[in-house]
Amino acid sequence: MREILGRRRGFMWSKWSRRERSTPRAAALTCAEQWRWPVVPGAGFELGAEERRGTSRSGAVRACACGRPDCAVPGVHPHDPELLAATTDPRMVGWWWTKRPDAPVLLATGGPASAVSLPASAGVKALATLDAMGVRLGPVIATPTRTTLLVAPYSMEELGELLHRHDWVPSSLRYHGRGGYVVLPPSDTGTSRAAWERAPQPGPGGSAPWLPDIAVIVDTLVEAGASAPDGSRLAY
Repeated sequence: MREILGRRRGFMWSKWSRRERSTPRAAALTCAEQWRWPVVPGAGFELGAEERRGTSRSGAVRACACGRPDCAVPGVHPHDPELLAATTDPRMVGWWWTKRPDAPVLLATGGPASAVSLPASAGVKALATLDAMGVRLGPVIATPTRTTLLVAPYSMEELGELLHRHDWVPSSLRYHGRGGYVVLPPSDTGTSRAAWERAPQPGPGGSAPWLPDIAVIVDTLVEAGASAPDGSRLAY
């Protein structure tokens, strides 16, 4: 009986993986219903004149639907509804993405999952180092400019103690704890789509993805981030 259940569990994870690559709505429902991760739709993008005519250029800058010309993270930030509305209710999640099927999927961090992100170039270096060390990683998200590693929830006090051991911490690292969010695949980020660099793998019980503790990876991320341009650039 255990063997049969194990096979079914593996089949379900394979099925979820295929679904999450298909549409933002399928990804959002998987997060909310199966993984119990609270999600909320991102602002998305306005349809420009070139897109309406079907003549838009690949890589062209797109305006955020929030209407702010100086938007720091165009398209991939909470707008309406706000981040506090993030939920695991599949009925609400399904309704949101039925109304806006192309809306980016935003995970509200600090509950079941948190995250750390760094510039893409530093992310490549960090992943190679962690692999060489034999560290088991959780889900890793890649965009053209950022690499985001999902981790188990952590407090700001815990993070502060971990970072205090370093003489210098690059400001290009970002920490997504309570009150934060990250964009999940297969969301449109304006010039490309967020993708799984490392796909989610089942955790204990086979329901939500397995997540490492931040203490296991943060030193490597700080070291790798030192090789990337420092600064507070927010764009995904």
